[in-house]
Amino acid sequence: MKLPPLATLRAFEAAARRTSFSLAGQELGMTAAAVSQHVRNLEAWLGVALFERHARGVRLTPAGKEFGTTVSTALKQIASGAERISRGRERPVVHLASLPSVVTYFLTPRLPRFRALHPDIQVSISYSGAQHAGPADLTIGHGISFADNAVPLFSAETRPTCAPGYIAKSGPFSDEASLLRAELLHDDTETAWQSWFAAADLSLSYGAGPIFADFNLLVTALKAGQGIGLCPTVLLREEIARGQLTVLFDRASDADKYYWLIRPEEMTAPAKILADWLMAEAHASQSHYSAATI
Repeated sequence: MKLPPLATLRAFEAAARRTSFSLAGQELGMTAAAVSQHVRNLEAWLGVALFERHARGVRLTPAGKEFGTTVSTALKQIASGAERISRGRERPVVHLASLPSVVTYFLTPRLPRFRALHPDIQVSISYSGAQHAGPADLTIGHGISFADNAVPLFSAETRPTCAPGYIAKSGPFSDEASLLRAELLHDDTETAWQSWFAAADLSLSYGAGPIFADFNLLVTALKAGQGIGLCPTVLLREEIARGQLTVLFDRASDADKYYWLIRPEEMTAPAKILADWLMAEAHASQSHYSAATI
């Protein structure tokens, strides 16, 4: 492939675009005389004049206009291709928006495994609904149902849970009715406990126990032995396995609720890798709980 010297092409493209050797020189960081010399070398190589030179400046010849378009298009394609290749070398980032409870008790303990499997993918985590958070590639939500682009990760069933120390201090709790005399802790509202007792034909008076606006605060209070809370059992599997928390009764509330992975119709390859990994981890966590005894 026979090509003109690349330095002459770059100088000519700038001069043709700016119709000025001086302005081209300022853009390229060289003198107007150097640009003029590059153009003359290119004209000599081509055997055709590219500029008409006048006392007040320069003007492209018909051949210069045609060749200027060709060179400009080619250089833009080279620049665009170089930018795409350069971007491809950057570490891909997947933005995940999630509930704080899922980040704390499900995602954070497992992230090292994902990093070991995919060290080239960086995961950026924010709380779902946070005002400062940008658009997310994936979102983890909680509820009865979501849109068609959501898949259930694991059950959100909640059961009476507390620290062994609270049982030693305030127990025993031999049946469900015995919980009516316990210090009951609430996550956001008293509705969950009201519903749990109502399903057993028991009535809980209002105003029993503190209400925590954040689930992480509730779990902190439970671990400190301050009372009993209705907690998603699968989410606290590790704490239960380590003996930090105990599930008192198997009957669950919120059996119709799930934690959902919300995926866009079109995902990047790294986002799909993270989505598949989350679903596999959630399935393993659910299976481990189902096989265990409470």
